[in-house]
Amino acid sequence: MAEGFFDSTLRQKEIYSDIDLAFLSHPITGKLSRKINREAVKQSVKSLIMTDFYERPFKPLIGCGIRQLLFENFHPAIVQEMELAISEVIENYEPRAELISVNVDAHPDSNAMSISVVFYVVNDTAPVVLDVILERVR
Repeated sequence: MAEGFFDSTLRQKEIYSDIDLAFLSHPITGKLSRKINREAVKQSVKSLIMTDFYERPFKPLIGCGIRQLLFENFHPAIVQEMELAISEVIENYEPRAELISVNVDAHPDSNAMSISVVFYVVNDTAPVVLDVILERVR
């Protein structure tokens, strides 16, 4: 009877589940590994930030389009445009995240941007911080 109780409490804690985008298999079971709860939502938010428009088949409007802004001259309007684009894509396409703030720091000498996104996962009280660094490679 203790095993059944333990299994049911584990299932209650697992609210969100996504496939790990690294597509690594579990070493024992051989099944694809998963991300659950906070890590699943964090992975989804990062995926939305890194997606360009027209990149996903049959869903051309999902995307952020911030990579193209890396090739523009750095000025405060670009930073504000990036923050707005990130906020909009999270609010529109990730219902499991309640956005708190988006901060973009420009590093024009190294042609990079560091992005910090702070959000709550629905049904979780601790904030999640996602840090992403975008660099120009060309």
